[in-house]
Amino acid sequence: MNIALIGYGKMGQAIEQIALERGHNVPLKINSRNLDLFTPANLQQCDVAIEFTRPDDAEGNVLKCLQTGVPVICGTTGWNDRLDAAHAAAQQNNTAFLQASNFSVGVNIFFEVNKLLAALMNDQPDYDVTMEETHHTQKKDAPSGTAITLAEQILAKLSRKTRWQEGSSDSNPEILTILAHREEHVPGTHVVRYHSPIDDIEIKHTAHNRKGFALGAVLAAEFIAGKKGSFTMQDVLGIKIV
Repeated sequence: MNIALIGYGKMGQAIEQIALERGHNVPLKINSRNLDLFTPANLQQCDVAIEFTRPDDAEGNVLKCLQTGVPVICGTTGWNDRLDAAHAAAQQNNTAFLQASNFSVGVNIFFEVNKLLAALMNDQPDYDVTMEETHHTQKKDAPSGTAITLAEQILAKLSRKTRWQEGSSDSNPEILTILAHREEHVPGTHVVRYHSPIDDIEIKHTAHNRKGFALGAVLAAEFIAGKKGSFTMQDVLGIKIV
């Protein structure tokens, strides 16, 4: 399979390494210094594009690929309000689109555990819930896309929480607080904590490096090649329990 990498920073390089190890080719690698190569003709030589760039650039990059008929795996977060345009473009151009806040197999299992725990806690009003996430200092968005996904899952299952807020909240019990930390050399850590006067229940995912994210993105690319429509990592991994 020929893979186009749109974005060739640390994540793009990690994806390339995994892709090559799995027998794929990466004939097109786009970064800020070679945008002249980001053309429909070059894209059409590829079976799938994997996009990891910046929130301000993601929509244009994704639409260019989809309008060329190339399916897209997108890992850029921070542009959720514009995802509908990408899903529509995939349908209009008879191709496929998959966007995920996190491609790690472990994180996607963590997502399912998070939903199940929130559902169990809906009838346990003595427990309040908070979240924390920690990432490297180069990460542009805060809270992380993964944290937002976790928060939205909790809001869907826990009726006493109505919205999330980054940073210390006031005493409004309806707010789900997310504390975002930025530290050197931290690939990503997410904690969901339920606290009561009697005890705490905590679930945590800690990434040790970028390899898990890169592998998941390549697995998604292998899954989506040749398909049409919109997909999720649940489709890729065959996991959905809640």
